[in-house]
Amino acid sequence: PKSMNKSLCPAQYGTPAQMNADLKGRDLLTLQNYTADELKYLLWMASDLKQRIKHKGEYLPLMQGKSLAMIFEKRSTRTRLSAETGFALLGGHASFLTTQDIHLGTNESLIDTTRVLSSMTNAILARVYNHNDLDLTAKEATIPVINGLSDLYHPLQILADYLTLQEHYGGLQGLTVAWIGDGNNVLHSFMVSAAKLGMHLRIATPRGFEPDLRITKITEQNSKEYGTKLLLTTDPLEAADSANVLVTDTWISMGQEEEKKERLKAFQGYQITMQTAKSAASNWTFLHCLPRKPEEVDDEVFYSPQSLVFQEAENRKWTIMAVMVSLLTDYSPQLQKPTF
Repeated sequence: PKSMNKSLCPAQYGTPAQMNADLKGRDLLTLQNYTADELKYLLWMASDLKQRIKHKGEYLPLMQGKSLAMIFEKRSTRTRLSAETGFALLGGHASFLTTQDIHLGTNESLIDTTRVLSSMTNAILARVYNHNDLDLTAKEATIPVINGLSDLYHPLQILADYLTLQEHYGGLQGLTVAWIGDGNNVLHSFMVSAAKLGMHLRIATPRGFEPDLRITKITEQNSKEYGTKLLLTTDPLEAADSANVLVTDTWISMGQEEEKKERLKAFQGYQITMQTAKSAASNWTFLHCLPRKPEEVDDEVFYSPQSLVFQEAENRKWTIMAVMVSLLTDYSPQLQKPTF
């Protein structure tokens, strides 16, 4: 396919003007709506901002005079911190609203809330239980809407994961990612985007905890289109076989606390340990979006040199900043595009 050949083409190192992806005014609800080149552009932007601001100490007030409405139905550490600190670092102001401040569709209709936010702020970052609420918000809003996590997807997390892997391996093309855990929103975001960047997926979930069938169909189509491999299994060691990246997440998401006992039983044998890593490639690394529980991954792996979890957490900030800059400004990355 064209998109894969393009990633091997030297023209990738053209001037920023040639490589521009025009994302201004777009929403980010799912990575499924973004092309391979657009995903690479967002990662390039994140890498550029990190280099310029963190390593070169530059001040880039690209959000000066702009405000961000943050609607959070679920609690958050990394999404909230990365958005608030990132937006402030760029000179903007973020307003954080919980269910105590704003009850989506309860004390005011979703349509009315969205129209008010559209008139006062420049973008909406929403963390919601129901993905449909995001779709409706995006339909009504006249400003960009960013998914800060929904029951279906967690696109901001996956952008941070890809930036982390790009920094570590020097490229993404050809990497094999093994997911060992629940068929949840984080996995869904991997599934709809990995093939576009030339990555293979090996997914192990217990019976009854498989990813959403609609998303599996999209993933199968993507794999065919981009010539990548896809495996779905119930065996964690089969998934880990020759994988470069071992990934897991919580087995009990927010809102599933009542299912805890049943879930812990279903996920027996799914803990990632050095035994799991023995099946992986020799250059294996470990990712986890946090917060982590010991039953998901033991301390030996979690705190090992192969674990990139804290770099991954920090990259949440640079990737959300890249999304905001891309959707709200005309700024283009200034540094040479990394290899993907």
